Amino acid sequence: MKRLLFLLLSCIVLFSCSTKEKGEEKESGDWKELDAFHEIMANAFHPLKDSGNVAPAKQLIKQLADEAEKWSNSELPEKVNTPEMKEKLQKLKADTRSLENEIQSGATDDIIKKKMNQLHDQFHEIMEAWHLENAEEPE
Repeated sequence: MKRLLFLLLSCIVLFSCSTKEKGEEKESGDWKELDAFHEIMANAFHPLKDSGNVAPAKQLIKQLADEAEKWSNSELPEKVNTPEMKEKLQKLKADTRSLENEIQSGATDDIIKKKMNQLHDQFHEIMEAWHLENAEEPE
């Protein structure tokens, strides 16, 4: 009986954790450009953060810069379609492309680390603004 009860409770917990509430979105919601940039940023940044490995950043910087450009040129979701957000995305695009150029010109690992940290911080500002706007939705 205890096993059956445990199994039933486990199924309920698993089901409740895997279903979405009405209107709940995957990862970052309807902002697919944010999700695409985030995936590349994570693959480039976390090895650097975790172990100082700049190789993934060097390998992915062009892809990251291209994604930042697509993102800055995309139509913004209504909730964040503001001059401030457009400015943040334009800066992210410019700074990402600038780092790509520096890496192609032989930037040192220290410069790459510093600039990747700055890009990561810029990205998080954008992501936090998006999540803040989503959290303020009336139910």
